[in-house]
Amino acid sequence: MDIRKVKKLMELLEESGMAEIEIKEGEESVKISRFGASPAPTQPPVQSFVQQQPVATSAPDTPVAAAPADQQSTGQSIVSPMVGTFYSAPSPTAKPFVSVGQKVNQGDTVGIIEAMKIMNQIEADRSGTVTEILIKDGEAVEFGQPLIIIE
Repeated sequence: MDIRKVKKLMELLEESGMAEIEIKEGEESVKISRFGASPAPTQPPVQSFVQQQPVATSAPDTPVAAAPADQQSTGQSIVSPMVGTFYSAPSPTAKPFVSVGQKVNQGDTVGIIEAMKIMNQIEADRSGTVTEILIKDGEAVEFGQPLIIIE
């Protein structure tokens, strides 16, 4: 199957809001699922991660494991949607996307996670003020790991 067809299918899946699509062409088949998508129609769509495509994150129920018990934050964390390496800036010499005390709007890029040589932008899923950055530049991150606290 041609990679251009697969990319087009990914775009169609993204635009349609469907959670999954499977196409069979002769003996070849491809199944594409949206990362973190739920079959429940009340869920907002979550974007698939593709090179240079923003990845929306949302996990308000995720506890902040890195904060000490006496300093529990009242904010909500932006969590890693994948396993990879976190970068706080677009290049080693550039200034970080966000810093503590900075106000961010929903959709603003707050970092990048490199996974399999693909740079995936991480966006704020809500507006607010960055109160804590839990991960250092260049550190490995796990799926669901809190990265940034926004109040």
